Amino acid sequence: MKKSLIVSSVIIVLGATVSWFIFFRVGLREVGVGLRYDGFAQCLAQKGFTMYGAYWCPHCQREKAAFGDSFTYVPYVECTEEPGTAQCTAAGIKGYPTWLAADGRRFEGEQGLEKLSEASSCPLPEVIPAHEYGY
Repeated sequence: MKKSLIVSSVIIVLGATVSWFIFFRVGLREVGVGLRYDGFAQCLAQKGFTMYGAYWCPHCQREKAAFGDSFTYVPYVECTEEPGTAQCTAAGIKGYPTWLAADGRRFEGEQGLEKLSEASSCPLPEVIPAHEYGY
């Protein structure tokens, strides 16, 4: 009984240590977790990029999720509700998501942040490795 308690305690301590190391030392920030895209989203808005989509569209949901909370800065038209339905019809939107740029360029389908950055010349935020944060 005492031996199994010691083994269990060692396993718990090792698990906690490994978890701490992965989270703080390797750093989830290296893969962009917690990264804010406010400046990027605002740049898209300033350059006249608008996303047209539908709430039920899984590609639209992924596109929005990539921005996190910063999506609030992205001009977005919901095509399934008025006045969005009329705007989407007028813009010739046939699939979701569709991005329209102020210069008339059209990007149909899920683009991802990298492609939007290239198309708009809006820089993505630099990912800073966790070790530079002092973790």
